[in-house]
Amino acid sequence: MDAAQTAGDLRLSGLSKSFGDFEAVKAVDLDIRKGEFLTLLGPSGSGKTTLLMMMAGFIDATAGDILLSGASIARVPAEKRNFGMVFQGYALFPHMTVRQNMAYPLEIRKRPRAEIEARVTEMLELVQLEAFGHRKPDQLSGGQKQRVALARALAFAPPVLLLDEPLGALDKKLRLEVQEQLKDIHRRVGTTFIFVTHDQEEALSMSDRIVIMQNGEIEQVGTPRELYEKPATRFAAGFLGKSNFLHRDSGLYALRPEKIDLAAAGQAGDARQMSGTVRSVTYFGSTLKYIVNVEGEDDIEVDSDVWRNEQEFAEGQRVDLSWRQEAMVKLRNK
Repeated sequence: MDAAQTAGDLRLSGLSKSFGDFEAVKAVDLDIRKGEFLTLLGPSGSGKTTLLMMMAGFIDATAGDILLSGASIARVPAEKRNFGMVFQGYALFPHMTVRQNMAYPLEIRKRPRAEIEARVTEMLELVQLEAFGHRKPDQLSGGQKQRVALARALAFAPPVLLLDEPLGALDKKLRLEVQEQLKDIHRRVGTTFIFVTHDQEEALSMSDRIVIMQNGEIEQVGTPRELYEKPATRFAAGFLGKSNFLHRDSGLYALRPEKIDLAAAGQAGDARQMSGTVRSVTYFGSTLKYIVNVEGEDDIEVDSDVWRNEQEFAEGQRVDLSWRQEAMVKLRNK
C-alpha cells in the first residue's frame, strides 16, 4: 500500500491499548478530516501520546482499527504508512547539513536527484531558512532546528503529519513565534496535522479542532471556541482555561473568570448574583486577578481587564459579583 497516494482523512474505530492490566487508551472512536489541524490535548498519562504512536505504527493496538481514506492500516508497518513525524527533540542528523537532512527522506525513497534538489529548495523557502542550507544542526537555534525537522517531515509530501510535543523544548517567546510559523505552514501545505500537547493556550491558538483526553478516553471534541464557551464536563472546563464551579439546585455550572463583573458592595443593584470579600489581588499587566471569598462556595476567581477598570478593589473589601445568566454553562455529571 502506498499511503502517499491516499488522502489524509483518518478514522480511529474502537482503538485500545493495554500494557498488562493498565488500559492506556480505551476504545477511542475519532474521525480526523483531511487537511485539518487536530490537537490531542490532555495531562500526562491521559493517553494522547500512546494514541499518536498507534497512528504512527510505533505501537500496536490491542484492539480496534485505524483507517486511512477507508483502508485499514492497523497492520501496516510504520515505514509503509508513509506518515511524517516531528518530535520534541528534533531528531536531526548532526553530521548532515540542513539541506542533507531535508533530502534524506527523499533519498531513501530513491527520488531522482533533480527532484530532490528542487524539493529541498522549496522546503527551505517554506520554512524561511534559505540562507541556512549549508549549516549543521549545532549551528542553529532551537526554533531553526524545529523548522528543519518540520521541513524534513513534509519533504516527501506525506498524507498525515504527526507532531509529538514539538515545541516543548522552546522557551515561551520562541514557542509563540514557532506557533505562528507552524500555523502558516499548515495553511500553505494543506496536509493533515495531528498535534499532541499538554499546553492549553497552544491548543486554543493553533487548532481547527481539539480532542480533550483524560484517563485514556476522549472527554470532549470540538473547535477551540466550542470547547471554551461550552465545556461539557468539569474536567474539560477546568483543563482548557480556568473556570469557577457553582452549585445550583439543578446541578453544577462552570463560569469563566473573565465573565464576572465586580462592584463595591451595594453598588451592583439588581444585577448582583452574590457577594463576598476580596481575599487577594494579583497584577498581570493587562489583567487583574481577584480571588473572592464567598460564603457557601469555593473561592471565586475574577479576571478584570486593567484598561477598562473604572475601580480597583483592595484585599478585605466587600464586593458584589454579577454576570449574565448565559455565561453559566451547565455541566454533565461525570
